[in-house]
Amino acid sequence: MTFVPVIPESYSHVLAEFESLDPLLSTLRLDSSRLKCTSIAVSRKWLALGSSGGGLNLIQKEGWKHRLFLSHREGAISQVACCLHDEDYVAVATSQGLVVVWELNQERRGKPERIYVSSEHKGRKVTALCWDTAILRVFVGDHMGKVSAIRLNTSKQTKATAAFVMFPVQTITIVDSCVVQLDYLDGRLLISSLTRSFLCDTEREKFWRIGSKERYGEYGACFFPGRCSAGQQPLIYCARPGSRMWEVNFDGEVISTHQFKKLLSSPPLPVITLRSDPQYDHTVGSSQSLSFPRLLYVSEHCVLTWTEGGIYIFIPQNVQVLLWSEVKDIQDVAVYKNELFCLHLNGKVSHLSLLSVERCVERLLRRGLWNLAARTCCLFQNSIIASRGRKSLTADKLENLKSQLQSQLDLTTYSDLISQLEELILKFEPLDSACSSRRSSISSHESFSILDSGIYRIISSRRGSQSDEDSCSLHSQTLSEDERLKEFASHPEEDQPDPYSVSHAPVTFETDKNETFLPFGIPLSFRSPSPLVSLQAVKESVSSFVRKTTEKIGTLHTSPDLKIRPEPRGDDEHLETFVQGSSNPLQLFSHFSRDKKEVISQPPEEDKFQELKVATAEAMTKLQDPLVLFEPESLRMVLQEWLPQLEKAFGILDEDNKNEKRDSLGNEEIVAPTACESTECVKEPSDDLFQVCAPCSIADGLQKDLAELTTLCLELNVLNFETKTTSGHADHSFQQHSPEILACQFIKKYFFLLDLKRAKESVKLSYANSPGVWDTFIEGLKELASSNPTYIEMEQGDLPTRLKLLNDSVPFDNPLLIAYAARLYERFGESALRSLIGFYPSVLPSDVTQLCHHHPAQFLAYLDSLVKSRPEEQRPSFLESLLQPESLRLDWLLLAVSHDAPPSTSTMDDEGNPRPHSHLSSWGYSQLMLHLIKLPADFTTKEKMTDICRSHGFWPGYLSLCLELERRREAFTNIVCLNDMSLMEGDNGWVPETVEEWKLLLHLVQNKNTKPAPQKSPNGNFSDGPSPINVENVALLLAKAMGPDQAWSLLQECGLTLELSERFTRTCDILRIAEKRQRALIQSMLEKCDRFLWSQQA
Repeated sequence: MTFVPVIPESYSHVLAEFESLDPLLSTLRLDSSRLKCTSIAVSRKWLALGSSGGGLNLIQKEGWKHRLFLSHREGAISQVACCLHDEDYVAVATSQGLVVVWELNQERRGKPERIYVSSEHKGRKVTALCWDTAILRVFVGDHMGKVSAIRLNTSKQTKATAAFVMFPVQTITIVDSCVVQLDYLDGRLLISSLTRSFLCDTEREKFWRIGSKERYGEYGACFFPGRCSAGQQPLIYCARPGSRMWEVNFDGEVISTHQFKKLLSSPPLPVITLRSDPQYDHTVGSSQSLSFPRLLYVSEHCVLTWTEGGIYIFIPQNVQVLLWSEVKDIQDVAVYKNELFCLHLNGKVSHLSLLSVERCVERLLRRGLWNLAARTCCLFQNSIIASRGRKSLTADKLENLKSQLQSQLDLTTYSDLISQLEELILKFEPLDSACSSRRSSISSHESFSILDSGIYRIISSRRGSQSDEDSCSLHSQTLSEDERLKEFASHPEEDQPDPYSVSHAPVTFETDKNETFLPFGIPLSFRSPSPLVSLQAVKESVSSFVRKTTEKIGTLHTSPDLKIRPEPRGDDEHLETFVQGSSNPLQLFSHFSRDKKEVISQPPEEDKFQELKVATAEAMTKLQDPLVLFEPESLRMVLQEWLPQLEKAFGILDEDNKNEKRDSLGNEEIVAPTACESTECVKEPSDDLFQVCAPCSIADGLQKDLAELTTLCLELNVLNFETKTTSGHADHSFQQHSPEILACQFIKKYFFLLDLKRAKESVKLSYANSPGVWDTFIEGLKELASSNPTYIEMEQGDLPTRLKLLNDSVPFDNPLLIAYAARLYERFGESALRSLIGFYPSVLPSDVTQLCHHHPAQFLAYLDSLVKSRPEEQRPSFLESLLQPESLRLDWLLLAVSHDAPPSTSTMDDEGNPRPHSHLSSWGYSQLMLHLIKLPADFTTKEKMTDICRSHGFWPGYLSLCLELERRREAFTNIVCLNDMSLMEGDNGWVPETVEEWKLLLHLVQNKNTKPAPQKSPNGNFSDGPSPINVENVALLLAKAMGPDQAWSLLQECGLTLELSERFTRTCDILRIAEKRQRALIQSMLEKCDRFLWSQQA
């Protein structure tokens, strides 16, 4: 038997068929050539199957019980729709064009009854049915383009109401061709015809055409509901030719076009079914240019469609193909959440489920389908190993699967499958548990510490997960230690801080992950080779050592600033931590001695900080003086005097820590990798450690003052100080590095003292041109966040899964949010940036600018999506609020005209003048640029923007700015070069206002080459371009504006009458007649008004 091929990691979901509906169809006698299934619908409770004999079968999905049969003598059932918000109602369309609405009366256990029969579409083919999502109303569409609504008056309503319902059927609209699909959401009806899509506001009776380009054929459209919690507006997706989709906002405006043609060149995923073994062909096919006949919303992020050859599921917001699988001869698909019911051309019905791979394997295991489960595991092994499903699909289950294969299947036949499964288990096991549950009783969610008696104590990190038997066996050994710890507790356990607040969240041990770096060397014979597991074991060793040391120094007087917490239980951390400051990183007390003599000889922390306390108090007193606080130079001098004391105090602590580590490790070499290695920053010295946590306990008041002064040092660029040598000269050794390196070193050394929110803003403003400083700061945030369980969980899963986890787990005001965003960007690139618009204003455009400073085009995509996420009328004011400082306006405009722009040779000639019709060229960010241009600004800024638009050939923006700056002569000159009469027509056209401007325009047209080379329009044709600017067209515009007589005299004055054709003469005659009739009409109206007024007086 050959090996099962392995599917790439990018596929995390699969379609699975766990049961066949053929026995159900056979029971309903829908499997014969005379009678077959013709339509299908599904809801939470019902599966509705319409037949060619006019019968409607309603089957209860729970247990597949056949409950109801509704007969119709009006012909075969062509369409069925279940009311999702009230499952007691079903609408049915027959082949004769009648629409029947049934009330099932399930609540009263009565017989189903017809409550309405509509003949509005009689004699036509009903092609679409759709229910309102709030009230009892059915929308009906037919093959002639007619759309109607049936408003129901049911037996559940009072009889008095029926008297007021005069017109239960209302014609909504008649579109230009057959109705392909209907969808409804929040008062809006979406209609897709053979040529275009329409949006209808059923409450205000307003209609919009979606997009300007038509297409011909069956192309679907559907709503994409937004998240109410995030305040997102619903979207619309419309199918387009060539495997494309339009993304449309709720007002019917096309936001962008998504192309899936190349993405569909990947091989199809197999459907997991009992009918056959799953097969996968690695061969990459050609791009698929498909038309999507229907679009259906599936689950939370997906849109489903199908063709006769397969089912396709997309994540349109990320422009991703979740999967596509070959399913032949599909006629229709009904969807409820992640369930798919496919009606095939032969009348058969298949039931598919959209599941993650691990969920699919779990279901197969529960059903005892060992062979299929093993093949699925081997097929999707990359996805299983990389996903979060290892919490549920454990190594134990895979071992059980392997044993079942060995016991129930032929080993000679399935030896390759079993060996492949063993390889998967070997790859799977180290990531699944700290020490494998098959080799040890210590699970991945447990850790241990060593008691004085030498017993290994198991500490479960889950509340109540330890069995009663284990609790009893360990109770006698741990009771005495727990009681002794309670004597030193300064905070009760129930006052645990918020685990997601930066200023109050417990952090785990944040030193080097190398065991030799720690002063606790405990040999563990069964320690896992995984570094994460080793670190967990060392953490518990530290916890045990702390308890021993605490017992030895119990008679000593403890400092009031020192706060040792009781041992956390359950979900809490396994280390004693304390909290200081409002937005500073937490500080971990890790400075302990190895024996009693060393502790006694060690000076108290207060003595070490005595000079720093005095200097800090003196500096804070000086800051109270407004003359110092508001004078940058004076403030820098105060900080310059204070900074040496900070360096001195923490320099002593660093030396003490190094000495203790050297004593505890003997002659072992200390290895300390830096936590921050900026990609842009020059390499820092190797002994420059990233100090995320405080090296010792610091009093609350001192901690607050230190944080204020340290943050001010960073904001004012006071990062070093001068020292005096013995000769009295200043030593500038600290100033040998560049400001960028000094800032990086300062952040790394005093990260635990910084106010993170202020530090982030300072880095963005003061070091905007030094990306290495930003990278260093972000690395510090990552190091601080790495102890959070959410940060670890976010290392797995696809982008929507990680975003949902981030949205649910991390508060938006958490300064660490930008660290999570940076991690997502590193993993998913531009797709992650577009997703960050949901975190505004916690993540600002200035933050995103720093994140993607290597790829400015990606920032443009984010900014464009952010602006388009707001309603159209709010976009200008919203964009203006983002322009802080004002200089960003020019920077963003220059960035927008430089990316996703047409080549300059197609917009300008060699002399820098516009090429004909070049204003119609496609610009990727034209809407964003026009918004920037139309915002109010000073005269100098507008002139600079005009120069940017002209130099890059963005003529729509250039003409708009010329109008604002009153450069009308310059504008007319360029309009003539663009050779498009539409620029001077309509409400927003550039029509000359004075006789001098008309003369200028006629002179420019006369001097233009009378026979220019033909120019292609933007779509590549010669004939369908805009109307050219020539003497006759300008003369006609002049006649309409000034009148034919005045226009003729002006043309004679310019000597252009000979160039006019009979068309101009006929137009002038028509204008004269129209003018006479208009004058006569006005005269008649005035006379009537006059007679009416006289009659009123009489």
